[in-house]
Amino acid sequence: MKQGSGQVLDIIGTLARLGLAAVWLVSGTLKALDPDQTYVAVRAYDVLPTELVGVVAEVLPWLEIAFGVLLLLGVGTRLVAGLSALLLLVFIAGVTQAWVRGLSIDCGCFGGGGQVAPGETAYGVELLRDAGFLVLAGWLLVRPRTLLSIDERLESRPVARSGEGRD
Repeated sequence: MKQGSGQVLDIIGTLARLGLAAVWLVSGTLKALDPDQTYVAVRAYDVLPTELVGVVAEVLPWLEIAFGVLLLLGVGTRLVAGLSALLLLVFIAGVTQAWVRGLSIDCGCFGGGGQVAPGETAYGVELLRDAGFLVLAGWLLVRPRTLLSIDERLESRPVARSGEGRD
């Protein structure tokens, strides 16, 4: 591959990493700032036992924020992208099952959530948006190399051979 095309791919990867980081940071922060509404949003999907709704509502915002911070810094990019893809697939499945079952809910993806009037749902848009985020995660799974990342700095550090670097 030519040097120039590698740099373009690095830039695309960096934009994907920072874009996905922004998604997680915004969505997680909005949920963390309103834990009661996050509980309402998780409960509205009507798929978890009552005792798990609270656990998911408490953990989810902080998991999203952690993904966002790790991606922002570029730490474990491929691993975090894979975990992001799994979480996005869970979200896609949740929205899809709500749509198929005829539930009238707001996904709560970026705060809010819960019951809405029939006709106020936006399942198609939510699924397309999450599919777009899944594409970002997929790019980073296939090509995690990005600019301005801790991963990049660690990758470019020379590895000490056995016995070298010891006093």
